[in-house]
Amino acid sequence: MKKIAVMAGDGIGPDITEQAVHVLNAVEEKFHVRFQYEYVLAGGAAIDQCGEPLPAETVAVCKNCDSVLLGAVGGPKWDIPGGPRPEQALLGIRKELKVFSNLRPAKIFPQLKSASPLKEEILADGVDILIVRELTGGIYFGKNGIRANGLSAFDTEEYSITEIERVCRRGFEFAEKRNHKLCLVDKANVLESSRLWRKIFTGIKSDYPEVETSCMYVDNAAMQLVKCPSQFDVIVTSNMFGDILSDEASMITGSIGMLPSGSLGASNLGIYEPIHGSAPDIAGKDMANPLATILSAAMMLRYSFDMGEAADCIEAAVDSVLDEGWRTADIMQEGCRLVGTRQMGQLVASRI
Repeated sequence: MKKIAVMAGDGIGPDITEQAVHVLNAVEEKFHVRFQYEYVLAGGAAIDQCGEPLPAETVAVCKNCDSVLLGAVGGPKWDIPGGPRPEQALLGIRKELKVFSNLRPAKIFPQLKSASPLKEEILADGVDILIVRELTGGIYFGKNGIRANGLSAFDTEEYSITEIERVCRRGFEFAEKRNHKLCLVDKANVLESSRLWRKIFTGIKSDYPEVETSCMYVDNAAMQLVKCPSQFDVIVTSNMFGDILSDEASMITGSIGMLPSGSLGASNLGIYEPIHGSAPDIAGKDMANPLATILSAAMMLRYSFDMGEAADCIEAAVDSVLDEGWRTADIMQEGCRLVGTRQMGQLVASRI
């Protein structure tokens, strides 16, 4: 039995996590496995009930589970100057669970290819990329400050060998589970920290002889993602570079409501969530697209539970539903059939 902490959060969070659980229940029946769900408060919902975005009880439950399924947090209701912020729950739970690698897939579904801003000929070979971003180090967490009465400011990029090696090994492990192809993105022609990244990456690649490796400067990688995204399979990179490149890759797909993500540490305990926000304007209206959350659940099965066949089954079910022309409002196309959040979840579950 696997224990899953369900952190529904705010806005459409409860709507979309409900459908992901519905699909996981179908997986239980098909694959004869057992999931136990522990529902916990986080974000604005936790502020309303407990006065803080990440209660200690939530942290304790999550640490006692095998993985966390997160909906979304935030909304204008909690935009109060000086007050607690729902987003603090995300940073807090990542820190408490010691996750250091953020997994951001960017996949173009053939059925939604027209939503991409790229020309069709560029997409001919498909796009299916996994960006592995270092999550707890680098310039976002380095020393920073303001000098000379505000006339200058500084932020420091610093990485240890341990921080680099552990996320690079994650990249190699994911490449082994996919197409055995891994690209390190850095700025080793300029940055000393990037030269250390390249040294560590090159030093451990012999431990993964079946993985084809390459290195690319970040400015070139940004261009290549637009010019020929199909050349990439798994990308591993630093915190800031990963932040920028994963957002670029998500826009290439043209369908933000379809994109999942995950965060992992040294163990298999991970946090899985869609990349989109809480969309409070459509909360409770049966309008939200649950597919990114459902696909996040598939990632959880693959990367935290080592249930690759079940993950494949969910992804195939999503493909099947799209092939049949079912669409939520955010991905609606001419000639397709409009459905709401609940029906979309039911359709995917039925295809399981």
